[in-house]
Amino acid sequence: MEIKWYIGLALALFCTGIVGVLTRRNSIIIFMCIELMLNAVNLLLVAFSKMHAASALGQTMPNVVSDAQIFVFFIMVVAAAEVSVGLAIIVMLYRNTHSVDVNFLNRLKN
Repeated sequence: MEIKWYIGLALALFCTGIVGVLTRRNSIIIFMCIELMLNAVNLLLVAFSKMHAASALGQTMPNVVSDAQIFVFFIMVVAAAEVSVGLAIIVMLYRNTHSVDVNFLNRLKN
């Protein structure tokens, strides 16, 4: 599969995430869109890693695990920890305000 298909898919995922972050008011949906953007970047990292490894070995699709794929694995582990902390914050926000609307956060300044 050519690299342009991976770039197109990652671009579509990233743009979907940006639109979701900019247009939604629900903090859980905003959080999911941020994770979608992170996964789009991970997809590009793995795709470029495979392309670079293929060109270095002179093959079309090598079956080797590169350093970027291991790096993406650690990024996903950190993202899982981020999700747990973020959801805990959202749950505490809901317990205090009975809303997950981000526009409601302006009232918490007082």
